[in-house]
Amino acid sequence: MSYVVAVVGATGNVGREMLNILSERKFPVSRVDVLASRRSQGREVSFGDKTLKIQALEFYDFAKADIALFACGSGPTKTYAPKAAEAGCVVIDNSSLYRMEKDVPLIVPEVNPDDIAGYSQRNIIANPNCSTAQLVVALKPLHDISPIRRLVVSTYQSVSGAGNEAMDELFTQTRAVFVNDELKRENFTKQIAFNVIPHIGDFNKDGDTTEEQKMVDETHKMLDPNIAVTVTCVRVPVFVGHSEAVNIEFSAPLSVAKARKALEDAPGLLVVDRREDGGYITPIECVGEYETFVSRLREDSSVENGLNMWVVSDNLRKGAALNAVQIAELLIEKHLTKSRIS
Repeated sequence: MSYVVAVVGATGNVGREMLNILSERKFPVSRVDVLASRRSQGREVSFGDKTLKIQALEFYDFAKADIALFACGSGPTKTYAPKAAEAGCVVIDNSSLYRMEKDVPLIVPEVNPDDIAGYSQRNIIANPNCSTAQLVVALKPLHDISPIRRLVVSTYQSVSGAGNEAMDELFTQTRAVFVNDELKRENFTKQIAFNVIPHIGDFNKDGDTTEEQKMVDETHKMLDPNIAVTVTCVRVPVFVGHSEAVNIEFSAPLSVAKARKALEDAPGLLVVDRREDGGYITPIECVGEYETFVSRLREDSSVENGLNMWVVSDNLRKGAALNAVQIAELLIEKHLTKSRIS
């Protein structure tokens, strides 16, 4: 059985990565339609060894597609996702728009696959925040054997999470430093080249940012609402790949050896943790990989039942495009057993 898949936002970082992953994983497609705004109509993008022409989103008939992967931001999603869903096309949305809606499942297949059954309420499935996705993949096998009481997370998020223009800004600022040009700042609140910025999203009244609040709320929705979570999100001068320093306090003792075994046996994870120079994964090494990597696993002796770990993943893949395609795979495996397109 094959399906018609529409990729919305196909000219952006995540949209292009969705096309790559659909091809790499040999997703059963009979046709792929690539959509973007009218100004991109007619542009070409690659899908495997094929070249596809961009169609205008506003004129597209979603009744012609089985599944739509949305990677176009909350604004266009708010307009077109309901239209797609009403036309019978199942929407898998990468924006933050629907994540906390009670009747929209928020899915990481390695973590809460059974929740996907709720898609039929609105024909919409939400993809989590990029930092949350890799975090819960690493937490799930540990939480299953010793419930987590408290999490303290510090993120080190690459500029690709803020889009193409943010990546360009890091490049141009870095070049400007070396050639003594003026450093122009447009996408970040501070200079990003050779700097780190402890600010992603908008500030809430309590001082947290919206990015930090997303990670708290989404972890509660997908994993366990009883976990106490505190997060600090930091933008770093890395092009692709998010990293996280994760401190975990469990409700019962969990040895490093047992935690390591659980992580090694879990789907979607790769433990690289040698206590020697270079025996850990950094962002540059995770680019293009499917797995979420865990390193620096060790006991935290400052609290009872505490562990520390370092979690790294390609934010354009597991943090966005890969997870969306995995959701589509889960959907056709469990629910969408045949195409509705004749």
